[in-house]
Amino acid sequence: MVARLWLHATCPHVKALKMQLRRTVRLLTAAGALVLAASALTSCGFDYATDRVYTPGAGTNDRDAGVDVLAAVVVSAEDGSGTLIATFSNNDADEQATVDTIEGEGVTVGDFDPIEITPGGYVNLADADTPITVEGDYVVGDFMSMTFTFGDGSTATLDVPSVTDCFEYAGLDATAESGTPEEECVPEAPAAEH
Repeated sequence: MVARLWLHATCPHVKALKMQLRRTVRLLTAAGALVLAASALTSCGFDYATDRVYTPGAGTNDRDAGVDVLAAVVVSAEDGSGTLIATFSNNDADEQATVDTIEGEGVTVGDFDPIEITPGGYVNLADADTPITVEGDYVVGDFMSMTFTFGDGSTATLDVPSVTDCFEYAGLDATAESGTPEEECVPEAPAAEH
Protein backbone atom coordinates (compact mmCIF):
# COMPACT_ATOMS: atom_id res chain seq x y z
CA MET A 1 0.00 0.00 0.00
CA VAL A 2 1.27 3.43 -0.91
CA ALA A 3 0.70 6.27 1.42
CA ARG A 4 -0.26 9.51 -0.17
CA LEU A 5 0.26 12.85 1.35
CA TRP A 6 -2.59 15.19 0.69
CA LEU A 7 -1.98 18.83 1.41
CA HIS A 8 -4.94 21.04 1.83
CA ALA A 9 -4.89 24.69 0.67
CA THR A 10 -5.28 25.88 4.21
CA CYS A 11 -2.17 24.03 5.35
CA PRO A 12 0.61 26.43 6.50
CA HIS A 13 3.22 24.79 4.21
CA VAL A 14 1.10 25.41 1.11
CA LYS A 15 0.51 29.05 2.09
CA ALA A 16 4.28 29.62 2.55
CA LEU A 17 5.03 28.04 -0.85
CA LYS A 18 2.46 30.27 -2.60
CA MET A 19 3.82 33.39 -0.89
CA GLN A 20 7.36 32.51 -1.93
CA LEU A 21 6.30 31.97 -5.57
CA ARG A 22 4.40 35.27 -5.59
CA ARG A 23 7.47 37.08 -4.23
CA THR A 24 9.70 35.52 -6.93
CA VAL A 25 7.26 36.48 -9.70
CA ARG A 26 7.08 40.06 -8.37
CA LEU A 27 10.87 40.26 -8.16
CA LEU A 28 11.31 39.01 -11.75
CA THR A 29 8.64 41.40 -13.01
CA ALA A 30 10.31 44.35 -11.25
CA ALA A 31 13.75 43.37 -12.60
CA GLY A 32 12.37 43.09 -16.15
CA ALA A 33 10.70 46.50 -15.88
CA LEU A 34 13.97 48.00 -14.59
CA VAL A 35 15.92 46.60 -17.55
CA LEU A 36 13.35 47.99 -20.02
CA ALA A 37 13.30 51.38 -18.30
CA ALA A 38 17.10 51.58 -18.21
CA SER A 39 17.42 50.86 -21.92
CA ALA A 40 14.73 53.40 -22.76
CA LEU A 41 16.28 56.09 -20.57
CA THR A 42 19.82 55.61 -21.84
CA SER A 43 18.79 55.16 -25.51
CA CYS A 44 20.89 53.16 -27.89
CA GLY A 45 24.10 54.06 -29.64
CA PHE A 46 26.79 56.66 -29.44
CA ASP A 47 27.77 59.91 -31.13
CA TYR A 48 24.53 61.71 -30.46
CA ALA A 49 23.95 64.97 -32.31
CA THR A 50 23.72 66.75 -28.96
CA ASP A 51 27.24 65.58 -28.08
CA ARG A 52 28.82 67.14 -31.17
CA VAL A 53 30.01 70.74 -31.42
CA TYR A 54 27.51 72.79 -33.39
CA THR A 55 27.62 76.51 -33.86
CA PRO A 56 24.60 77.84 -35.71
CA GLY A 57 25.76 80.66 -37.93
CA ALA A 58 26.84 81.60 -41.43
CA GLY A 59 30.57 81.19 -40.74
CA THR A 60 32.75 78.13 -41.23
CA ASN A 61 34.58 76.47 -38.32
CA ASP A 62 37.71 74.31 -38.15
CA ARG A 63 38.83 72.79 -34.85
CA ASP A 64 41.43 70.32 -36.13
CA ALA A 65 44.68 72.30 -35.61
CA GLY A 66 46.37 73.87 -32.61
CA VAL A 67 44.49 77.05 -33.51
CA ASP A 68 40.74 76.93 -34.07
CA VAL A 69 39.33 79.00 -36.93
CA LEU A 70 35.82 80.00 -35.90
CA ALA A 71 32.95 81.71 -37.75
CA ALA A 72 35.07 82.56 -40.80
CA VAL A 73 33.23 84.70 -43.39
CA VAL A 74 34.09 87.29 -46.01
CA VAL A 75 31.82 90.29 -45.43
CA SER A 76 31.07 92.03 -48.75
CA ALA A 77 29.10 95.17 -49.48
CA GLU A 78 29.56 94.47 -53.20
CA ASP A 79 30.64 91.58 -55.39
CA GLY A 80 34.37 91.02 -55.81
CA SER A 81 35.70 92.61 -52.62
CA GLY A 82 35.26 92.13 -48.92
CA THR A 83 36.84 91.78 -45.51
CA LEU A 84 37.76 88.51 -43.83
CA ILE A 85 36.14 88.16 -40.41
CA ALA A 86 37.01 85.18 -38.17
CA THR A 87 38.03 84.31 -34.64
CA PHE A 88 41.30 82.46 -34.00
CA SER A 89 41.47 80.54 -30.72
CA ASN A 90 44.79 79.21 -29.37
CA ASN A 91 44.26 75.73 -27.88
CA ASP A 92 47.69 75.73 -26.21
CA ALA A 93 47.52 77.19 -22.71
CA ASP A 94 51.34 77.48 -22.46
CA GLU A 95 52.64 78.68 -25.84
CA GLN A 96 51.77 81.65 -28.03
CA ALA A 97 50.45 80.84 -31.51
CA THR A 98 50.41 82.82 -34.75
CA VAL A 99 48.46 82.94 -38.00
CA ASP A 100 51.23 83.51 -40.54
CA THR A 101 49.52 83.37 -43.94
CA ILE A 102 46.07 83.18 -45.46
CA GLU A 103 45.71 82.18 -49.11
CA GLY A 104 42.57 81.89 -51.18
CA GLU A 105 41.80 79.93 -54.31
CA GLY A 106 40.76 82.37 -57.04
CA VAL A 107 40.97 85.35 -54.69
CA THR A 108 43.72 87.63 -53.42
CA VAL A 109 44.06 88.07 -49.68
CA GLY A 110 45.55 91.39 -48.60
CA ASP A 111 48.89 91.62 -46.81
CA PHE A 112 48.93 91.50 -43.02
CA ASP A 113 51.42 91.07 -40.20
CA PRO A 114 51.34 87.67 -38.49
CA ILE A 115 48.45 87.52 -36.03
CA GLU A 116 49.70 86.74 -32.53
CA ILE A 117 47.40 84.77 -30.22
CA THR A 118 48.21 84.61 -26.51
CA PRO A 119 48.34 81.21 -24.78
CA GLY A 120 44.77 80.01 -24.30
CA GLY A 121 43.51 83.28 -25.85
CA TYR A 122 41.72 84.36 -28.98
CA VAL A 123 41.76 87.11 -31.60
CA ASN A 124 38.62 88.30 -33.36
CA LEU A 125 39.32 89.96 -36.72
CA ALA A 126 36.17 92.08 -36.36
CA ASP A 127 38.08 93.96 -33.64
CA ALA A 128 41.36 94.19 -35.61
CA ASP A 129 42.97 97.57 -36.25
CA THR A 130 44.06 96.50 -39.74
CA PRO A 131 41.42 94.56 -41.70
CA ILE A 132 42.33 91.62 -43.93
CA THR A 133 40.85 92.30 -47.36
CA VAL A 134 39.80 89.75 -49.96
CA GLU A 135 39.41 90.57 -53.67
CA GLY A 136 38.59 88.38 -56.63
CA ASP A 137 35.97 87.16 -59.06
CA TYR A 138 33.11 86.19 -56.76
CA VAL A 139 29.59 87.27 -55.96
CA VAL A 140 28.10 87.61 -52.50
CA GLY A 141 26.91 84.17 -51.46
CA ASP A 142 29.79 82.25 -53.07
CA PHE A 143 32.17 80.06 -51.07
CA MET A 144 35.92 80.56 -51.32
CA SER A 145 38.49 77.90 -50.48
CA MET A 146 40.96 79.51 -48.05
CA THR A 147 44.03 78.00 -46.40
CA PHE A 148 45.24 79.32 -43.04
CA THR A 149 48.87 78.57 -42.13
CA PHE A 150 49.90 78.76 -38.47
CA GLY A 151 53.26 79.38 -36.80
CA ASP A 152 53.77 75.70 -35.97
CA GLY A 153 53.48 74.78 -39.67
CA SER A 154 49.99 73.28 -39.47
CA THR A 155 47.27 74.41 -41.86
CA ALA A 156 43.50 74.55 -42.04
CA THR A 157 41.62 74.70 -45.33
CA LEU A 158 38.02 75.91 -45.22
CA ASP A 159 35.27 76.82 -47.63
CA VAL A 160 34.52 80.33 -46.41
CA PRO A 161 31.20 81.93 -47.38
CA SER A 162 30.78 85.48 -48.59
CA VAL A 163 27.96 87.29 -46.77
CA THR A 164 26.39 90.73 -47.20
CA ASP A 165 27.30 93.43 -44.73
CA CYS A 166 23.83 93.34 -43.17
CA PHE A 167 22.51 92.66 -39.68
CA GLU A 168 25.32 91.30 -37.44
CA TYR A 169 27.88 91.96 -40.22
CA ALA A 170 26.83 95.59 -40.85
CA GLY A 171 29.81 97.92 -41.09
CA LEU A 172 32.45 95.16 -41.10
CA ASP A 173 33.46 95.45 -44.78
CA ALA A 174 36.44 97.82 -44.77
CA THR A 175 36.72 97.73 -48.58
CA ALA A 176 33.39 99.48 -49.16
CA GLU A 177 32.97 103.23 -49.21
CA SER A 178 29.46 102.77 -47.89
CA GLY A 179 27.62 99.77 -46.51
CA THR A 180 24.61 98.01 -47.93
CA PRO A 181 21.51 100.20 -47.48
CA GLU A 182 19.27 98.90 -44.72
CA GLU A 183 16.28 98.51 -47.07
CA GLU A 184 18.34 96.02 -49.11
CA CYS A 185 19.08 93.93 -46.03
CA VAL A 186 15.81 92.02 -46.22
CA PRO A 187 16.16 88.23 -46.29
CA GLU A 188 14.93 86.59 -49.46
CA ALA A 189 11.75 84.54 -49.19
CA PRO A 190 12.38 80.81 -49.60
CA ALA A 191 11.52 79.38 -52.99
CA ALA A 192 8.29 77.40 -52.99
CA GLU A 193 8.64 73.67 -53.51
CA HIS A 194 6.39 71.87 -55.95
